Amino acid sequence: MPETVEVECDNGDCELDMFEVHYTYDVPDDHGVADLICPYCADSASLSEIVL
Repeated sequence: MPETVEVECDNGDCELDMFEVHYTYDVPDDHGVADLICPYCADSASLSEIVL
């Protein structure tokens, strides 16, 4: 089963609480949260993975 990662935006001015990233089997091994940008505020430096 492909991985699902929950991500939150730590930018205090952003209204987005969290979102899920659903990966396919073809995603490169070195791809991570640092490669993403917030879909709401477009800030890439404020994303962090939620570890459950």
